[in-house]
Amino acid sequence: MPLCLADTRSVYDDQPYAHKRFMEKLDARIRNHDREIEKMCNFHHQGFVDAITELLKVRADAEKLMGQVTDTNRRLQEAGKEVTARTEEVVCCRLQQRNMATTVERLQLCLPVLEMYSKLKEQLQTKRYYAALKTMEQLENVYIPRVGQYRFCQIMAENLPRLRDQIKEISMSDLKDFLESIRKHSDKVGEAAMKQAQQHRTFNSAVARQASAGPYSRPLFTLNGRGREALNGQALDDMVEEEEEVLTAQDLVDFSPVYRCLHIYTILGDRETFENYYRKQRKKQARLVLQPQASMHETVEGYRRYFNQIVGFFVVEDHILHATQGLVTRAFTEELWNMALSKIIAVLRTHSSYCDDPDLVLELKNLIVIFADTLQGYGFPVNRLFDLLFEIRDQYNETLLKKWSLVFREIFELDNYSPIPVETEEEYKLVVSRFPFHDAEIEKQDFPKKLPMSQSVPQIYTQVKEFIYASLKFSESLHRSSTEIDDMLRKSTNLLLTRTLSGCLQNLIKKPHIGLTELVQIIINTTHLEQACRYLEDFITNITTVSPEAVHTTRLYGLSTFKDARHAAEGEIYTKLNQKIDEFIQLADYEWCMAESDGRASGYLMDLINFLRSTFQVFTHLPSNNNDHASMSGKVAQTACMSACKHLSTSLLQMLMDSELKQISMGAVQQFNLDVIQCELFASSEPVPGFQGDTLQLAFIDLRQLLDLFMVWDWSTYLADYGQPTSKYLRVNPTTALALLEKMKDTSKKNNIFSQFRKNDRDKQKLIETVVKQLRSLINGMSLHS
Repeated sequence: MPLCLADTRSVYDDQPYAHKRFMEKLDARIRNHDREIEKMCNFHHQGFVDAITELLKVRADAEKLMGQVTDTNRRLQEAGKEVTARTEEVVCCRLQQRNMATTVERLQLCLPVLEMYSKLKEQLQTKRYYAALKTMEQLENVYIPRVGQYRFCQIMAENLPRLRDQIKEISMSDLKDFLESIRKHSDKVGEAAMKQAQQHRTFNSAVARQASAGPYSRPLFTLNGRGREALNGQALDDMVEEEEEVLTAQDLVDFSPVYRCLHIYTILGDRETFENYYRKQRKKQARLVLQPQASMHETVEGYRRYFNQIVGFFVVEDHILHATQGLVTRAFTEELWNMALSKIIAVLRTHSSYCDDPDLVLELKNLIVIFADTLQGYGFPVNRLFDLLFEIRDQYNETLLKKWSLVFREIFELDNYSPIPVETEEEYKLVVSRFPFHDAEIEKQDFPKKLPMSQSVPQIYTQVKEFIYASLKFSESLHRSSTEIDDMLRKSTNLLLTRTLSGCLQNLIKKPHIGLTELVQIIINTTHLEQACRYLEDFITNITTVSPEAVHTTRLYGLSTFKDARHAAEGEIYTKLNQKIDEFIQLADYEWCMAESDGRASGYLMDLINFLRSTFQVFTHLPSNNNDHASMSGKVAQTACMSACKHLSTSLLQMLMDSELKQISMGAVQQFNLDVIQCELFASSEPVPGFQGDTLQLAFIDLRQLLDLFMVWDWSTYLADYGQPTSKYLRVNPTTALALLEKMKDTSKKNNIFSQFRKNDRDKQKLIETVVKQLRSLINGMSLHS
């Protein structure tokens, strides 16, 4: 073809006459072919003519045959119309039979699918989701593949995933309802579990008590000191019946939604999602359960609801742990418990610190013990809770101490601080039954008689025993040995004695309305309470059955407590005596410039001495039942008397040395001397027995030597013998003498206007000036020497 095209282009493109030559050659070629065609037609023309002739002959026969065939066909058609109709009917019947057979066969294949799908719908309506999922599995794997070419099967197959999702949503909704339900019913589940644990513990305790007591019952100590009988067989049977009536978690909670949802998600191959969702939701619920109410610490019911909810939560989790395989694991529950335990301990520490009622703290302790026993029964470790109880025990003791502090204060306020009058032997026995008092001399006396202590002593002793009972109540059910309980009781009792009772006594002693008589009675009371401490130790020993000789046994510190209180009372006696002396001295009204004395002692001083005499008579009531008490009472009286005399002497000397006092006359010194003489007479009258010689008078020796020096005017002897051990005026200080002398010097100048005209007065004035100079020189020498 490319070559032809090339030749053709050469025909038209090469030479001017090429096209003409080409056309001429082409015409020659056509003429050659026409001649060849003509030769061929001429050769076959005869045969063609013959064939046409024969064909014309046959046409007439063919038309005749055609008429015969048409007639025959007409007759045949008319004869076969009925046969054809019958044949068509037969064919239709056979086709229908075949279609029917095929339909029946296909329906037999489809009916199980439809039946299963109908069954699926029924299961969904009756909420039998687990069975519905099994039916779906059979439809997908067995039935639908057999008839998958039908449209309705395709619709079914497309609908099954939606039904699965619907089942997941419904089961998850049921699970959420279940979680909400158990959150609301956790307190009931926990209440039932704690009640069961409490009954079980009570039953075991009663059985153990009966086994240890044998056929006899043994009284048990209670808070108020009364005992209660051990439980008998009938009581045990009653407790068994009550224990059988307690409902369990299965009785209170329907767990079927959890099982159902777990099976559904397991079948759907999404178990891990379900487990994660369940655990996440339970963790959230755990945090909600562990959140306490703000007012929980106000009543025991608040704590009980809190514990019930927590117990209910973990009882449900324990049931889920054992009833399902892998929904929750032991590690998960332990993680929850450790988290909860830390939160519980923190909450209890915080809220218990607000509680100031020991009864509420005790009830809280009992709740914690039951709470711990309940969860321990489910396999949860609770040692940290018992450690917390020891912290709460210290707080319980603090609340007890506060409560007993109020009790002691009320007892002290209501006490009349006078010996207990006993009219009859019954009254005496009543007092002795409350307080261990034994005195042979008083027992020999006839009724009516008086016991040396006041009414507060047996009351204090009884309250200390009540405190021990109350402290013992907290130690019950703590799984501690008798030695540990004994140690706890002794330590708490020591705190009561050394801190609470001691503080109350110290406050009582310092109160302004407590007079000397009351202070003396307080000394007597503390003496008897001190003697009763050994009975308290025996009391604790009888409760705990721990011998006081055992190793590491704590001793009671009551002896030091009452000794300190007694010393404080004695010191307060000295202080109040001195204060009273100061009150009398403030009444002194000396005329310091008087020319001559009145010749008698001042009225205020005589009143003061009479007061001291009557006061020291009170000390005869101090206990002196034995030699120790006698020496003690004598020592207190002697110390008080000596302290009063020294304070009186010091106060009188300070009155002379008062910086505001500028002038003193010899008449005032003489009057002052008369008052000091009365003080010395009081000291020499032995207001308190037991002083040796003039020991009490030595309290006024400084004042006596100073007054003698001025009364005798013996300055030459004073100055000559100053510093010598045998000096007559050894106790006179030069500074004191100088100050008093200058006050007398100023008085002499003022009162003796014409003294310069009298030689004796001039000589005396010169003597005073000379003595003043010598005293100053003596004082300066002492300062340089020092």
